[in-house]
Amino acid sequence: MQNFSGVGVSPGRIIGSVRQMPKPVSEPPVGERMSSSTTADEATASLRAASKVVQAELQGRAAAATGASKAVLEATALMAADPMLIKAAVKLIATGTSAERAIWESGASVAEMLHNLGGYMADRATDVLDVRARIVAELRGVPAPGIPQSTEPFILVAEDLAPADTATLDPAKVLALVTSGGGPQSHTAIIARALGLPAVVAAPGVDELVDGTEVYVDGAAGTVSVNPGADEQALVAAWLLAAETLAVFDGTGSTADGHLVPLLANVGGAVDAVKAAELGAQGVGLLRTEFCFLERDTEPTIDEQVVAYRGVFDAFPGKKVVVRTLDAGADKPLPFLTDTTEPNPSLGVRGYRTDLTTPGVLKRQLTAIATAATDSPAEVWVMAPMIATVDEAADFAAMCRVAGLKIPGVMVEVPSAALLADRILGEVDFVSLGTNDLTQYTMAADRQLGTLAALNSPWQPAVLHLIKLTVAGSIAQGKNKPVGVCGEAAADPVLAVVLVGLGVSTLSMTARSLSAVGAVLKSVTLDEAKRLAELALSARNADEARTRVRAELPILEKLGL
Repeated sequence: MQNFSGVGVSPGRIIGSVRQMPKPVSEPPVGERMSSSTTADEATASLRAASKVVQAELQGRAAAATGASKAVLEATALMAADPMLIKAAVKLIATGTSAERAIWESGASVAEMLHNLGGYMADRATDVLDVRARIVAELRGVPAPGIPQSTEPFILVAEDLAPADTATLDPAKVLALVTSGGGPQSHTAIIARALGLPAVVAAPGVDELVDGTEVYVDGAAGTVSVNPGADEQALVAAWLLAAETLAVFDGTGSTADGHLVPLLANVGGAVDAVKAAELGAQGVGLLRTEFCFLERDTEPTIDEQVVAYRGVFDAFPGKKVVVRTLDAGADKPLPFLTDTTEPNPSLGVRGYRTDLTTPGVLKRQLTAIATAATDSPAEVWVMAPMIATVDEAADFAAMCRVAGLKIPGVMVEVPSAALLADRILGEVDFVSLGTNDLTQYTMAADRQLGTLAALNSPWQPAVLHLIKLTVAGSIAQGKNKPVGVCGEAAADPVLAVVLVGLGVSTLSMTARSLSAVGAVLKSVTLDEAKRLAELALSARNADEARTRVRAELPILEKLGL
């Protein structure tokens, strides 16, 4: 049996057939000409035929879709036969340019024009570029980009998945996600946890598997096995039985001896918040406010923001909702706020720092949050991302006071914030550890790179020591101010035990992880969690830390974790 090893990022065991994500369509060479045996009329006819095939395929997908996906696909289908797009390409073909290069250049020109028009038309620029790639793929006779279409459920295998790739991902058809690249905090990992799909990332060689190959995926162990047998089928059956046990979170996070650890949800808008409340979340530990700002050319108005935030607050009456102010920059550029020419955007103007270059946006957002919180049934807390100094924390707290927000806090994502946690907590009321970025910055490892997945693990002892230091900073203040975790580390049931043992007071995660985390926490006492935390802290590396702790938690086998 052929086996592949990677990093398990979302638990679950499944057997299914592989479907490979088509490779991105490469740009036709600049100056590419038609072959000497092809006439301009023939090339034009091929182009028109390809555009009609693409349009028909998109119309078919739109007919089967619903909601926002249906609207997106219908708009894209219209672009496939857009007269302006085709006419410009035909003119280039008349000069001897190949059909592939002609549609590529035509698409670029039309997209630029739409982008310059702004507003709704600017949004259509992305549709043009998508259509362009699809037409080139049709002309070349290769698979179109995007999630493959299938009448049967399948295991999706790719080099990695971008946010755009998952826009039309149907969890009823995709059984699991497996990638050769990416890391524990990659987009693939995050989307898998959010959808409750088993997932393995950073598994070299899986992108060579042939479509239709039957494989067994273990999202906890991080393994993929070809041509599974009776043993693997038994493991899948055991997992399905265990999943019934984990189907519901009882709404109270605690250890076996009654030490309370509220389990909160990470959400990106009102729809997420309602679902999280239905799944028993004890509040919101991270409201990602980017949902109000992304895909826009201009800043949303205060009134628009108020409506969006209030929808989240209303889902959690009487419970805590922690709002993170805009975390723009790095992988979330905004045309009205960030500079896309920065040589290293992860170390550039992002999060709180955008107020240095574009003052006013943060102030208006705080006004909107405060307005939405007025007479709200929720207990609203607010925190700033990318805080690195005590002065920055003090400045943010002052801005919150001016806006009328009573509970200011900051994210601990930068190692300097962990090192100075005692002084930072002298300025604010709480901190929340963003373990995704804290790991990336501590280990100097891009969290999207599969080759650095071992470094980019929150199990790294260096990261765990910084978390312990942050908790110590709270104790040093003599007030035991809350120290939460809202990074993806909190969604790992095993690591959650360690975090509680380190003194973390709340855990916030994708709502689908609540039941697993809650079940494992209830299997240990607080003293046992402290002992396991020490085991992890003293480990030589991330793998050793994880292995040591897992060996001490027999409940994991019972739950299929």
